[in-house]
Amino acid sequence: MPAIETTGLTKQYDDVTAVADLDLTVEEGTVFGFLGPNGAGKSTIINCLLDYIRPTRGKIAVLGHDAHAESLAVRRRTGVLPEGCDVYDRLTARQHLQFVIDSNDASDDPDAIAERVGLGDVIDRRAGGYSKGMQQRLMLGTALVGQPDLLILDEPSTGLDPKGVNTMRTIIREETDRGTTVFFSSHILGQVEAVCDRVGILQNGVLVAEDTVAGLREAVETETTLTIEVDYVPESALAVLRSLPDVSAANAADTTITLQCADGAKATVLTELEASGATVEDFDLTKASLEDLFMAYTEDRTLSDDSADELSTTNRASEVANQ
Repeated sequence: MPAIETTGLTKQYDDVTAVADLDLTVEEGTVFGFLGPNGAGKSTIINCLLDYIRPTRGKIAVLGHDAHAESLAVRRRTGVLPEGCDVYDRLTARQHLQFVIDSNDASDDPDAIAERVGLGDVIDRRAGGYSKGMQQRLMLGTALVGQPDLLILDEPSTGLDPKGVNTMRTIIREETDRGTTVFFSSHILGQVEAVCDRVGILQNGVLVAEDTVAGLREAVETETTLTIEVDYVPESALAVLRSLPDVSAANAADTTITLQCADGAKATVLTELEASGATVEDFDLTKASLEDLFMAYTEDRTLSDDSADELSTTNRASEVANQ
């Protein structure tokens, strides 16, 4: 059974379409990363999954429950790290965690959770004195209460230093090892690539691509950076390499040659280079990053501004009140 399944999910605000006809399936026990610029519709989708806002049309199932008709059942089994959530300045981390534990009728140990997210030494300090990264760690801790079947993380690395990012990645791996599904939204491409099994690229409310990172890479013609160390660079070498059909650029600095080429051009390049008289001493192949893939999928589309997500935020309270 899929952990998340949407069919024709569409959310409109007057003449602005925040999400358009989204068909998405996220399998249980996987990490799914939603990638897109600010205003692409990522937070709108998360708010629809949690029934904080209602879609204009379409169907949503979360953990086998109708996201609207059975929203309480969904929330009981879901841990959420929302974007931009504020802590209560006068409460300690322990009080934050204990409140969530009590509210969920859970049996978690607040000390164990605080230790897990890197706040064990400051659990009894007021959260108002925490840095942004520490507050983010605390909110991640509250999302872990009750061992949820689904974790929804909206821009989870906001404010985190490298150590905090590494802690977050470790926790995500630990959660998926026990069978938890993680739905992960970010505009930081490297974070998505590091932890996700599958990636969806969202642009102007439209899912323009969805696959593994390897699958996305295979589906578009992205170039590879090939760096070669030689004993010396023959005068004719660069001209020969630049003439190859699968090489778009070739440059040399001292005894290092750097090329932009198709993924399968390595053997041809090395053969031609040695035929010109150079001895190849070492080489390194760097495949297209997720950032390269994102640009390949979205370069022909006009980036939206923040209007869709701003509308989502401003209309959320009134929509919930009217439902």
